[in-house]
Amino acid sequence: MTTTVCTGVSAAAFPSFTSYVRARGPVLLRTARSLTSNVCDAEDLLQTALTKTYLAWERIEDHNALDGYVRRALVNTRTSQWRKRKIDEFACEELPEPETVPAPDPAERQVVRDALWRAVLRLPDRQRAMVVLRYYEDLSEAQTAEVLGVSVGTVKSAVSRALSKLREDPELGYAA
Repeated sequence: MTTTVCTGVSAAAFPSFTSYVRARGPVLLRTARSLTSNVCDAEDLLQTALTKTYLAWERIEDHNALDGYVRRALVNTRTSQWRKRKIDEFACEELPEPETVPAPDPAERQVVRDALWRAVLRLPDRQRAMVVLRYYEDLSEAQTAEVLGVSVGTVKSAVSRALSKLREDPELGYAA
């Protein structure tokens, strides 16, 4: 009889460390990501915690508690990193002030958006559909191809031609 942890994974599901990492890696990476400021640091943090878990694998009696063990290793490792961080402070006569860059005029930004949309509307229907799906709906090339029932290559070439037309559009002012 196997017992089930609160995540719904049975102890028999992880006969080896490798199977555990394959099954739970993405969840643990999300946990690590929540403890750090960027993805690379999260990957390093998870790698360190998994190394500690691997070294203790034979000593861990309750494999139902593996997620808790790794999470504790993540938190402890991150705390140690935070305590060891080096902070450089330099005394100076004047505080360095960042150069202020004026914020773009909202009206000007709207004029550019309107001009771009008019240029998109001048594209042929198929190219317009692909540009809208790729850049306004933020679909990948494969997703766009699937929605339109065409090949990925067709999407790539049509979008490339559409972007060329947009670059040449006199209203957008990109033509040299």
